[in-house]
Amino acid sequence: MTENTRQVVIVGAGPVGLTTALALARQDIPVTVLEAEPGLTHDLRAASYHPPTLEMLAALGIGKTMHEKGYVVQRWQYRDRKEGLIVEWDLGVLGNDTEYPWRLHLEQHQLTRILLAALEPYSHARVLFSHRVSAIEQSASQATARCQTADGEVMVSGQWLIGADGGSGVVRKALDTEFEGFTWPERNVNISTSYDIGQHGYTFNCYIADPEEWAGLFKVPHLGPPGLWRIGFPVPDEESDEHALSDEGTQARLTRLLPWEREYPVAYRSIYRVHQRVARDWRRERVILAGDAAHLNNPVGAMGLNGGVHDAVNLADKLGRVWRAEADTSALDLYVRQRRTANIEFIQAGSIRNKRTLEERDPAVRAQRHDEMRALADDPVRTRAFLLGTSMIESVRRAATIT
Repeated sequence: MTENTRQVVIVGAGPVGLTTALALARQDIPVTVLEAEPGLTHDLRAASYHPPTLEMLAALGIGKTMHEKGYVVQRWQYRDRKEGLIVEWDLGVLGNDTEYPWRLHLEQHQLTRILLAALEPYSHARVLFSHRVSAIEQSASQATARCQTADGEVMVSGQWLIGADGGSGVVRKALDTEFEGFTWPERNVNISTSYDIGQHGYTFNCYIADPEEWAGLFKVPHLGPPGLWRIGFPVPDEESDEHALSDEGTQARLTRLLPWEREYPVAYRSIYRVHQRVARDWRRERVILAGDAAHLNNPVGAMGLNGGVHDAVNLADKLGRVWRAEADTSALDLYVRQRRTANIEFIQAGSIRNKRTLEERDPAVRAQRHDEMRALADDPVRTRAFLLGTSMIESVRRAATIT
């Protein structure tokens, strides 16, 4: 069975694919989203949204719902396991730079539900689950996804096709482009506990430096009060996945972080490889990449999902202008230049720097960095500049300057 319609086809019903779909649907552009899974996935990784991301999602009409469900986090900390608190940053200093001078914590799987609900009123937008894309084809006038379904093979075509199907997805592989970069030798394990870590003075977002076992803490809303603390740790190469995910392994990590005479309640645990990669080519004719299909980075700094949403909004804006014949297809190449440059200069460089700061082994270098951070926090001008960078406002501004 083959469909040939005047529409945009998006592969992947994650946050990037659904954000792109909503941004296009709001411009009266027909869109079909293809998702391999039978429903939305319960992803336990990303959960923190920076100010420019909140601005973009509010413009798509879902900001109020997100804030009703999420946690507003205005302060975040940088700590050292031995020294304790080094600096507590206040995003309120960005009040003149953004309408949202805070982070919002809300699990990625809650965002995708909100996005899917926001798409429902648009009759020209649809999401097809259990449509596993196996191949991509394109001609001068259209791109086609070959899908495997319970009813057999289906061909879904559109004038444009967007790959938002993740780092191991089909679309980037179909473009046969280099995924340049590297994979970190250690993995990351995420452990979620209902124990109230905040009672010990930790803010809802906190990074803890340690040469052996750094940690990143996020308080997420889960199903409602009391919420969960999600904690990310590195897993050394010599430790097996099974041990890292075992009761013994998870309790040992939590107890090393915060000694407690009882056993921590653990709601979730997951482990994954950490990559630092950017696709060389983000567009081949009528096929375009966005989000993890185009770039991957380590989670320190919460830049991956945010960068993917920035891709989605930028791409939908430019594709909308091409669709309405307000711009030629060179606008899509501008999307690639803007978002690829921002990813390399800010997301890749920043997340690598963040991770290496947390895991620095040289005591003298660690002490120097801590002193520099304290001095930076004492200077209001430098503090604002630092927070413009870590909040990703600077990366969005930089992308907008690229022509």
